[in-house]
Amino acid sequence: MSYDALGAILFALFVFLLLAGVPLAVTLGLAGTVVVAFADLGLSSVPLNVYNSISKYPLLAIPMFVLAGIIFERAGIAGSMVRFASSIVGPRRGGLAATAILVAMILGGISGSGPAASSAVGAVMIPQMIKAGYPRGFAASVVAAGGSTDILIPPSIAFVIYSMLVPAASVPALFAAGMVPGVLAGLALIVGSIWLARRHKVGNEADEPRPPFWKSLREAIWALMAPVIILGSLRTGVVTPTEAAVLAVVYGFAVGVLVYRSLSWRTIYEILVEACEISAVILTILALASVFAVASNALGTFEHMANFLVGHISSEVLMLLAINLILLVAGMFIDGISIFFVFLPLFIPIMQHFHWDPVWFGVLMTLNIALGQFHPPVGLNLVVTCKFAETSMESTTYWAFALVLFMASVLALCTFVPSVVMWLPRALGY
Repeated sequence: MSYDALGAILFALFVFLLLAGVPLAVTLGLAGTVVVAFADLGLSSVPLNVYNSISKYPLLAIPMFVLAGIIFERAGIAGSMVRFASSIVGPRRGGLAATAILVAMILGGISGSGPAASSAVGAVMIPQMIKAGYPRGFAASVVAAGGSTDILIPPSIAFVIYSMLVPAASVPALFAAGMVPGVLAGLALIVGSIWLARRHKVGNEADEPRPPFWKSLREAIWALMAPVIILGSLRTGVVTPTEAAVLAVVYGFAVGVLVYRSLSWRTIYEILVEACEISAVILTILALASVFAVASNALGTFEHMANFLVGHISSEVLMLLAINLILLVAGMFIDGISIFFVFLPLFIPIMQHFHWDPVWFGVLMTLNIALGQFHPPVGLNLVVTCKFAETSMESTTYWAFALVLFMASVLALCTFVPSVVMWLPRALGY
């Protein structure tokens, strides 16, 4: 059987299993293993590739950042940041929505995980927003959208994975490059959420008292110091990205136990169990996606597809639009980590053909993934926030897609004005 036919079988099997409801990790691993067997590429290489794909030192940062995010959620630190953000925003229509997004952005400098931030902020903000008269779908959409900025604002688990797959893009450079787009995305969402609240006359927190600024600042100072310590240690070279993740965990435990005194032994045990479960899911996807990647690389499938695209789309602008469209559609059905593994082998040859900067391209991909985290039908962040809001995914459709349009303006800006992404890493010497 020819390699072209085997490549067709690989993708047909992938799509069939996905539509059949098979978990994505199993779909990637099973499709890849079947093709490895048919192509006689050596079944003995499968377990070796699975092991090698996750036995990389930089990947230790993933479970550590996951653990750090859960610690800060359970320690009650999100509540102190909500009061501080509310003291800045003040009581006005759309103020609670803006506060939720602002707090999620700050948490982005701690956990690097959208679902973790959505859970921490949602537990505090969604009940307040519903009490203030916001529709449940609106509250869920706003918190999920705010949480999506966390994979852009460093530290970011997505950037760690991208750097592993594209070694030319270092983690510190990606962290620096993601800062400005992450902040711009957050500001766009704040503007969008306030506009939606005022246009539809939802929410009325004008009668709510404004928390005193200095008291709120004193309560939140330990939480606000976390991003400064983590990113400052990275910038000065005191720690590596992996060590920064461990530093975040130690700092979170110290603040939760000694300052807020909210972490009991029972809570710590539950935190460790939850972090293990989430990390296991992520690393399982990474491990089994490597089998799919080995099969497709051996067959040259993505190389043929890349050559086809380059041969039929000569315009750089049209190619960028096509890539963004592919990623936005994929984000409706596939989680972010899998998007990297499925599409990067296709996009790397195209990136090399047009001589695109791998750091800039990594930020574009991550921006697309961030958008996918909060729009239906999959929207991982939305799954989390809908549980807190006790509402259906369908109720978020209008609000979520309206916020997608605001954040998409930042995607367009970063796509066609690369200096927005690259000026900070260049200024820092990366």
